[in-house]
Amino acid sequence: MRLLLVASAPMEFPGILARAAQSRPAALPVDWARSARLGGHEVMLVANGAGAKRAAAAASAALEGFPADAVVSTGFCGALDPALALADVVVATSIAGPQGNYPANPVACARAHHAGTVCSIDHVAGTAAEKRRLRASGAIAVEMEAAGAAAIAAAQSLPFYCVRVVTDLAAETMANDFNAALRSDGYFDTMVILRRALRNPWARLPELFRLHRRCRRAADSLGDFIADCRF
Repeated sequence: MRLLLVASAPMEFPGILARAAQSRPAALPVDWARSARLGGHEVMLVANGAGAKRAAAAASAALEGFPADAVVSTGFCGALDPALALADVVVATSIAGPQGNYPANPVACARAHHAGTVCSIDHVAGTAAEKRRLRASGAIAVEMEAAGAAAIAAAQSLPFYCVRVVTDLAAETMANDFNAALRSDGYFDTMVILRRALRNPWARLPELFRLHRRCRRAADSLGDFIADCRF
């Protein structure tokens, strides 16, 4: 089976690549792309920045050069359900996006995971209050790209999956304002984040180090899960 995996940034893929074989750069018109073998699947991994528009552009461009049998939105997410812990895997049953809802297929995997609606929005949900509002819709997790990838999969009549991993909890409010550092190209400006962090270093710098550690742990958890999945 040929799988197209769409994320926002390469930092979401190390766990998957560590469990893959024959990884090599791919010449696709996106910011970052790698082809590999994962289990019995031929996979294409692409990253093109945060947000639904960037994800849709990545999926559309990649499918022109890689005739995938299914599209998988993957990477990090924030918890809306208080029961979700760090590095927990979320498999979407549907995507709630600003332009409407999209169905998402289940996966077969013996590893523990949570299933439910994933809310796809156009910014980082940085406060516990916002997460509570989003949770009221019934969604269990929030991210920024799945609606874009789902729209392209639907337009091309391809099966769609969304497999995400938790990096921040439902009750957490971020000390850093990542939305203020999000550039038009879909990437977060590191220098803007650091300059703002230095205005309140005792709260913001430890959070950045903590988030870095969490992302590494989450990427490993995601790699373990997807390596054992049957799509």
